[in-house]
Amino acid sequence: MSNAQPSQPVRPTQPIGIISTGSYLPATVVDNDEVGAAAGVTAEWIERKTGIRRRHRAAPHEATSDLAAEAARRAIEQAGLTPDRISYVVVATSTPDHPQPATAAIVQHLIGAHRAAAFDVNSVCSGFMFAMTAAERMLHGETPDAGAAPGEQGPYALVVGADVYSRIVDHTDRKTAILFGDGAGAVVLGPVPSRVGSLTTSLVTRGDQHGLISVPAGGSRRPASARTLEEGGHYFTMDGRGVRGFVHDNLPGAIRGLLAKAGVDGREVRHFVPHQANGVMLAEVRPDLGMDAARMHLALAHHGNTGAASVPITLDLAHRRGMFAEGDVTVLSAFGGGMSVGSALLRWAPTRYARPARTRTDVGTEARIPHGATREPALAGSR
Repeated sequence: MSNAQPSQPVRPTQPIGIISTGSYLPATVVDNDEVGAAAGVTAEWIERKTGIRRRHRAAPHEATSDLAAEAARRAIEQAGLTPDRISYVVVATSTPDHPQPATAAIVQHLIGAHRAAAFDVNSVCSGFMFAMTAAERMLHGETPDAGAAPGEQGPYALVVGADVYSRIVDHTDRKTAILFGDGAGAVVLGPVPSRVGSLTTSLVTRGDQHGLISVPAGGSRRPASARTLEEGGHYFTMDGRGVRGFVHDNLPGAIRGLLAKAGVDGREVRHFVPHQANGVMLAEVRPDLGMDAARMHLALAHHGNTGAASVPITLDLAHRRGMFAEGDVTVLSAFGGGMSVGSALLRWAPTRYARPARTRTDVGTEARIPHGATREPALAGSR
């Protein structure tokens, strides 16, 4: 007599993909003349070194959660959902409203997603990619929403990247102040048809290089004090030459590994949405990525480096301009402090998107690197 237990039925895995996008940029626009005056450089120098012309800056009353909540509302609206349909709210940020509670908890409250579990992810500029991977994995373990109409069953996750770097950069430091802007971008993840959605992801952390990017004070190692304030320990710091070296050494291998893992030829990739760190650096590294036919979407000329928000903001701008077709092979990738690289490979899913009226922030997403752009290792890197 056998003691074997009857096998349990295996629940098929529902493909998960991006079903909508949203973004928010603060109203105040700061051009290179203003930033350069404080940092001691010219507007032309900033554009030549970075490809950036202007960036947005949060108003005094706006915190990271405010930007994140507005981007979230736009993504949820585009998805045709109500906030109570969201199961998870994941916010990627390295400029939280405060050390605790999680900024995601505030966003959950602001948008009325009262059924959602909410938490933050901090992988600096790679944060959105880490957060999206975590949310996708959690959705694979969920059951469909029985209360939804046929064909609209969830579950759904809201993933937001949001940063307000204007609050933590030293505006006299030309290595960092010229790069950053404030903003938020969001996506809603949910079930998609079997032929589309996420194919694979890749997350890499090189903790041995964590010192390349930091905010030294304000944590448990160096608590806030009069001395840390006097020393400027609460400002964002970056070894530009080291960061640039890290990107050149690690980004190509991460993306080529991502494609190999999924068995996808780089020539099949139609779209590449990178972290909007520095346009000159991206132009330098692009030939090594193995995606020569892909369109590289850039919005940094108008928005600068918005940290964890840069990939979802750029993705939303391209999406709302109708650049993605169903089934398009797309690579999203970001690099940031830690040091870390996060990448995702997907086939674009059908969405409920309808093109809105053109606005002043509806700009092109393939900005050209300025003619005559040159390298300067100390300035070419970014978070």
